[in-house]
Amino acid sequence: MADQKLSLSGSPAKIEVRAKAGSGKRAVLYTRVSTGDQHAETQLYDLRELAKQRRYEIVHEYTDTICGAKSKRPGLDQLLADARRHRFDVVLVAAFDRVARNVRHFLEVLDELSHLNIEFVSLRENIDTGGPLGRAMVVIVGAIAELEKSLIVERVKAGMRRAKLEGRRIGRAPLNVDRAAIVRDRLAGLSLTEVAKKHRVSRATVCRLVNESKKTGLPKQRAIPLAEGCNSQIAA
Repeated sequence: MADQKLSLSGSPAKIEVRAKAGSGKRAVLYTRVSTGDQHAETQLYDLRELAKQRRYEIVHEYTDTICGAKSKRPGLDQLLADARRHRFDVVLVAAFDRVARNVRHFLEVLDELSHLNIEFVSLRENIDTGGPLGRAMVVIVGAIAELEKSLIVERVKAGMRRAKLEGRRIGRAPLNVDRAAIVRDRLAGLSLTEVAKKHRVSRATVCRLVNESKKTGLPKQRAIPLAEGCNSQIAA
């Protein structure tokens, strides 16, 4: 058994992956989770089992904790950089949607791996680009995944339109505070922190309401610098 010390992207900690020496192709695992509450280990466990079954030698593991819509991913970028250095022969992923934000991005990644003669294996879709049929299926399944995402977006928009027609509120409820009292207290000389605590709002909200009062023509008092986070003054 040969030990390879590897770093997960986005994490300073080192992990140790045990790979079977002389097992054939060099493989890397790529996983992605959207939030820190999710665990990449769930994907890694299945991918390690797949590599073991195929007698691949795991030489590195890359993990990103980032939203799927983001194109800049440290783990994926490092994977592609290492691919250009020919440091592995196969990429194993849990599913297509773990790799790219849309079909175009996915095909760009796949095309680059193909030009580098690196195979791509997806566990959920059971796709292996080692053959022509696998490469064709990748394009088809990727298009279907993009269609599914578009349909979800359309359903959400339709639901929001229906809610508006039914008179239901969409988004955050408006701030229910005595805006005039907040402005008066601030103009009376109370600090941002004191006003915020008194009315149970944030300091930023106090700043915003005071600045807005300049445009609404509320009664003005003496000039008070809004130094604690505000960038303007209320004229006397």
